[in-house]
Amino acid sequence: MSAPGAVLSHPPLPADRPPSLLPQIALAAVCGGYAVGAALGWGSPEVALVMGDFGLSFAALVAAVSCALYARGADSHARPAWTLFAVSSAMAALGNGIWGWYEVVEGAPVPSPSLADFCFLLFAPPAIVGLLVLAKRPVTRAGWVCLGLDSWLIGGSLLTLSWSLALAHTTHFQGRSVARCALALAYPLLDIVLVSMVLALHFRRSCAQRSAVNTAIAALALTVLCDALFTSPLLREHYRSGQILDAGWFAGSVLLAYAPWFTRRAPGDAAEDAGRVPRPLPYPGARPLAGSLGALTPYLAAAVCTLGILTNVLDGQRLDRVVLFTGCTVVLALVIRQGIVLLDNLTLTQELAQKENHFRSLVQGSSDVIMIAAPSGVLRYVSPAAAGVYGRDAEDLVGSELSALIHPEDLGRVLHEVRRFLATSPQDEPTTRIECRFRAGDRRPGGDGWLNVESTVNRHHGGLIFNSRDVTERVRLQAQLQHNASHDALTDLPNRALFTERVSKALAGRRAGDHGTAALYIDLDGFKQVNDTIGHQAGDELLIQAARRLGESVRSGDIAARLGGDEFAALITGDATCDPATREFRIHEIADRLRITLSEPYRIEGRDVRVAASIGVAFAEPGITPAGLMRNADLAMYRAKQAGKGRVELYAPQLQAEVARRAELATRLRSALHDGEFLLLHQPVVELATGRVTAVAAHARWRSAQGILFTPAEFLRVGERGRLADDHGDRTAELCRWHLEAAVEQAAARHRAGHRVPVAVRLSARRLVDRSLPPQTIETLLSRHSLPSGALVLELSESDARTPLDELERRLVALRRLGVRIALDGFGSGYAAIGALRRLPIDVLRLDRGLIDGVAESARLHKITSGLLRIASDLGMQSVAEGVDLPEQVLALRAMGCTHGQGAAFSGPLDEHRLRRVLTAGSTPLPSPAGPSRSVVLTGSGLPVRHGGSGPDAIVHPPLRSHSETSVPPT
Repeated sequence: MSAPGAVLSHPPLPADRPPSLLPQIALAAVCGGYAVGAALGWGSPEVALVMGDFGLSFAALVAAVSCALYARGADSHARPAWTLFAVSSAMAALGNGIWGWYEVVEGAPVPSPSLADFCFLLFAPPAIVGLLVLAKRPVTRAGWVCLGLDSWLIGGSLLTLSWSLALAHTTHFQGRSVARCALALAYPLLDIVLVSMVLALHFRRSCAQRSAVNTAIAALALTVLCDALFTSPLLREHYRSGQILDAGWFAGSVLLAYAPWFTRRAPGDAAEDAGRVPRPLPYPGARPLAGSLGALTPYLAAAVCTLGILTNVLDGQRLDRVVLFTGCTVVLALVIRQGIVLLDNLTLTQELAQKENHFRSLVQGSSDVIMIAAPSGVLRYVSPAAAGVYGRDAEDLVGSELSALIHPEDLGRVLHEVRRFLATSPQDEPTTRIECRFRAGDRRPGGDGWLNVESTVNRHHGGLIFNSRDVTERVRLQAQLQHNASHDALTDLPNRALFTERVSKALAGRRAGDHGTAALYIDLDGFKQVNDTIGHQAGDELLIQAARRLGESVRSGDIAARLGGDEFAALITGDATCDPATREFRIHEIADRLRITLSEPYRIEGRDVRVAASIGVAFAEPGITPAGLMRNADLAMYRAKQAGKGRVELYAPQLQAEVARRAELATRLRSALHDGEFLLLHQPVVELATGRVTAVAAHARWRSAQGILFTPAEFLRVGERGRLADDHGDRTAELCRWHLEAAVEQAAARHRAGHRVPVAVRLSARRLVDRSLPPQTIETLLSRHSLPSGALVLELSESDARTPLDELERRLVALRRLGVRIALDGFGSGYAAIGALRRLPIDVLRLDRGLIDGVAESARLHKITSGLLRIASDLGMQSVAEGVDLPEQVLALRAMGCTHGQGAAFSGPLDEHRLRRVLTAGSTPLPSPAGPSRSVVLTGSGLPVRHGGSGPDAIVHPPLRSHSETSVPPT
């Protein structure tokens, strides 16, 4: 037998645990003891009478009580039958009790007939009806007719045989009364009816409670046998209570008492449980023994009837009319029954043919392939659908080994599932599903190959039925969907989810001491400019080409992924290198090679497009999580972008400490905004020719808990990426709104006090065009605080080429209509200053302090500054020099034609009280050429000011330089 054949053979079913033999041994001991006592005469005639009468009455009473108790808990179908058995046993108990009253109590012979005979006659009818209730009821008229005919066949044959042997002699009255003769005939006739029902219904009983019913039938049969022996003339004349015949009645009553509680399963009782599949026949075409005997019952009855007639004839007696009439009716019943059976068989044959054609049409017309495998594993039947599904004719598959058609890689899994399925109870798992690859024929499109087949498997006579269908397209679609779910749609690289999963596996599967595994976080520098200049379609093409380069550059064991946008990642597996310097050199070399590859020009839409790549590297240290490894690589990449872009940076622990410090500072700033810890200082703007104060510049300061004032450059640059970048933007916008509103409110108060000088507020050009500062905000502030026209000057700072000049120009024109003056801050630095000067409505040029620092010493810087001042003069604009801290600078700027200055040479940032004192004076002293080379000017606040850095030199009292923010913040 082949391997599949061994599997398809039924495994041995677990046998039911045999019940305890103790009740049966006790039952046999009780019956045997009674039989021994009856055979020995019980020791005395008196005891024999008691045991023969009241002993039988007690046994019948026990049977009645047992059947009644069981009937109370039985199901609705069996309850009436066991109740009738209880009534039948109660009649027997009453009859034996009356018989004992005559013989034992009164000491008189039992009259004939008596009340005991009436009770004995009532024993058979309830038992007969109870058997009818337990029988499998016919569902058609023909079935009921056949049941009646079968009963008459058995009863008539027994009547013929009994009449020939004994009953014919009983009919001769011989001086007896009619009542006694009728009684003598009633006993055997009722017994014949009961035996007929027992034999007829034995083969038609219901499958439920088969063991209990068999025991009850055996008990009734034993009782009927004893009744038959009692009615024979030889035994009846010499019968005395307590003899051996009473042992049979006693055993019948005890068996009937035990019957309802007999729950042992017979070997063929597997069908008693609902849904349980009957045990298969030992060989094909075999029929159960009960079915064979049931079919032979009519012929056996006819044979018995014939035997009765032959007995009558062979004795030389005249053929009795009763025997003749009964035999004729038996033969007629047999003929009628056979005719009904013949018609029924013809009908069943036609129905079977119709159903067979129906199911054949269903099987042959089904799109699924139906296969039947024998226990040996050989295919016995294959439906015609195999030609369309498998590309092979069904005739070619019949006789094939199932193992030869299944893919070798799937065969072991299929055999394991089949073994498990066959070892499971059919009630628990009637079917199972198996999916495997099946060999296709050359007639299928695509030629020979393997198909993905899903099969529903059912049991069938020791073998299996496979209902199979082609699911190749579904499997292909599932694979495609799974691929799409784990890969980027644009570049087809693994996405973030799959990359994180691979990182987790790499970290979990690394060998002990292998720290060479590293994650690379890659960002394309300048990708946003590509989208803004040549379009998003070109940007997508660039990402596709970059992904292709990245995938081709990593090693075969490594993985590259796209995390989103222009961010990529790579996982470089380690090689158990223990030397940190060696592993860092190896990974740095790989990362630098990737950087060079990704930075080469991209050919897009006929032009060369260049972007750089910033790469951060983080090593998989012991105990690190996938999220921690990716975070470290991200921080290293951010450091690479800060250091000038187009670089490779390795992660260091201080990067995480810096992020924590920035997050802490961001939290403190958020609290400072809501707790009112910010204040405004104002620095006078002085006319260089006269020293008159013409304006004040408002500067925001943060007063920390230690009393130190931080400049914006120190407290705003805490996060420019990720979550901190979003928080940084929101915080800057909130601070910008507070700065503007506070400056306007204080300027309005000074105007009402008579100090009518404009206030200058610094705003970035990007802030003016984004949504954080709506166009109506400034107009609303001016109207709310009644600040007159021309009293507000907006200084544009942080020129950015990405700021849309068209939108900025529209905003500035609208502000100038409100009387707001516009100043261009930081003029002389940045590549966009000239373009802004050409297009924007500018009133004031503020020279960058980088031009002022060396203007008195550097001739080259002197010429540059002079040229810028001439431009301002030619355009009719005021010029303001920032960071004028030295008298030499004042003299030099005034000689070059600069109109206004701001810096420590005149005054530092002042609080409101000192500012009003200066405004009341109206001017500040101007340095003279003969004055000292460096003047010390008192700061307005009198508080220590922090300029960045750490240590005692970070705080000065008071500073000699301006408190305006520096262009490069401290780190």
